[in-house]
Amino acid sequence: MAKFTDISAKVQLAIVVGLIVVISGALYWFVYKTMDEQNRAVRAQVKAKQEENAALMPYADKKADIERKIATLKDQLEQMRRIVPDEKEAPQFMEMIQAEARKAGIEIRRYTAKPTAAREFFTEVPWDMDLDGPYYSVLRFFENVSHLDRIINVSGLKMATIKRPSDAGVKKTYTYAPGESVVVSCVTTTFFSREPGAAAAPAAPPKK
Repeated sequence: MAKFTDISAKVQLAIVVGLIVVISGALYWFVYKTMDEQNRAVRAQVKAKQEENAALMPYADKKADIERKIATLKDQLEQMRRIVPDEKEAPQFMEMIQAEARKAGIEIRRYTAKPTAAREFFTEVPWDMDLDGPYYSVLRFFENVSHLDRIINVSGLKMATIKRPSDAGVKKTYTYAPGESVVVSCVTTTFFSREPGAAAAPAAPPKK
């Protein structure tokens, strides 16, 4: 068998060139092409991410402003919940009224739940109420109630002296303390938020 060195220079050159071509083809198909496809996929991902970042860039400067608006809306929502709370907070309503009565120095003798009225977004919950105390203390009580966060309407108010309590329409007379001068009957109506279409929950009987 002839040695490679015994072959003419032209044949040697042809063989070398052929080997180079074969090796290059193998490298292209089995190494370079795979790497090129991976690089193309990575470049496509990088481009997509750059386009996404570019689209979001205008909002970066507005982030602080958006966060402030969100905080403001949360405060407004919390304030609305205090003004018109959920129906589950009905017992807290009478506790609030009782607290204002104690601060004003009057007595709430009776509060009776009346039929509720369901509206689209809220429920009206009225209560019959009898109370008594010194005249100016009664005035102070109603003034304090008017300044509560909750929306509370007072209607049908009747006032009379403790000597003629029936003129005020109160249901029962009591042994009044010294200094008490008037008795009052009225309807206090508060409001509770509700989902549209939801059935109105009946008012829970208050704690005595």
